[in-house]
Amino acid sequence: MDTGSIAWGVVATALVLLMTPGVAFFYGGLVKAKSVVSMMMMSFGALALIGVLWVLYGANMSTVGSVWDFAGNPFSDFGLGAMAAGDTANTDLLGVAFSATFAIITVALISGAIADRARFGSWMLFAGAWATLVYFPVAAWVWGGGWILHLGTTLFGAETTTAVIDYAGGTAVHINAGAAALALTLVLGKRTGFGKGFDKPHNVPLVLLGAALLWFGWFGFNAGAEWLNELAGSGLIVLNTLGATAAAIIGWLVVEKIKDGKPTSVGAASGAVSGLVAITPACANLTPGWSLLLGVVTGAVCALAVELKYRLGYDDALDVVGIHLVGGLIGTLYLGFFATGTGLFTGGGVQQLVLQLIAALAVLVYSFVVAWVLGFAIEKTIGFRLTEKDEAAGVDSSVHGESAYAMEIDARV
Repeated sequence: MDTGSIAWGVVATALVLLMTPGVAFFYGGLVKAKSVVSMMMMSFGALALIGVLWVLYGANMSTVGSVWDFAGNPFSDFGLGAMAAGDTANTDLLGVAFSATFAIITVALISGAIADRARFGSWMLFAGAWATLVYFPVAAWVWGGGWILHLGTTLFGAETTTAVIDYAGGTAVHINAGAAALALTLVLGKRTGFGKGFDKPHNVPLVLLGAALLWFGWFGFNAGAEWLNELAGSGLIVLNTLGATAAAIIGWLVVEKIKDGKPTSVGAASGAVSGLVAITPACANLTPGWSLLLGVVTGAVCALAVELKYRLGYDDALDVVGIHLVGGLIGTLYLGFFATGTGLFTGGGVQQLVLQLIAALAVLVYSFVVAWVLGFAIEKTIGFRLTEKDEAAGVDSSVHGESAYAMEIDARV
């Protein structure tokens, strides 16, 4: 591999890594002032823990030797010593580092659903267990030679050219994280006083900063993998990532204006994230026009979906379900209709839609069930949710002994 491609691989890895602090800012601005440190710590805790686990055994688990293997052997190259001594160590280790950033942000995304009420130690325990039992195997299924990658030939025969499309993580990242988030909201229950208007963001500029960092880093997220393919499709991927996201902002704001009478900056930021989510699996397999339509539809639908928590009674604090689960499902299933050459309305048949649906539902159900079991076990043993007293005092002071905004009053005033 030439030095230019390697350099882009390093840059792309750094861009995706920056997305996790972006999530921290985005989530941190959305919560109450007395919870912002806790919210950001959950992202940074995921960054630390999942980064270590990926190097130790996660990378090993994300590649399988047989289509029906659940996951790779975690001890096949524990700590990657053999890989580091190999002839292709330079590019192999860079690939591991790039993949690690996907694992990290997937786990960090889940935390937004349980804002204002979760213990940090319990969150870290859940994060490590869920990554091991869910993300690492699902990454193997989708990208590492597993059953989802080969589902097309399994169902339709070896002669088919149709396969599940998940370029950068509609199933493995967003549906996966969104389903786990939904499970944890049910385990931990509602915050005290939960209701419409309860969870107003405490710092709107912080939300916009986080969304901007996410959009910036997402070009590494979507286009980054193309360094392995010598940047063959990076132009289309970059344009689709830009276009779908911009269109999603418009879709969200139009719905917000009709529904609430005013378009908001938080709505614009949320619309941008929903568009980024939807284009993630589809960025390399849609023409720019279909990407714009995907963005508008996703922004509009997600603007409505975030209201479901009030009607259905689950406390998804920062709309992980409404944005990541719903947006991930839309982006994944949209390919069944409009994927270039294989979509139902773009030259193909129903096969692409069938494959997308099976993959999406399988990951959704598996992630939800395992997350619920893990969350329930933690809650019933060491406890996952804060006490009402600590919740009222604020997670920052109760758990971390810190305050995001230390205000000193001059005694002379």
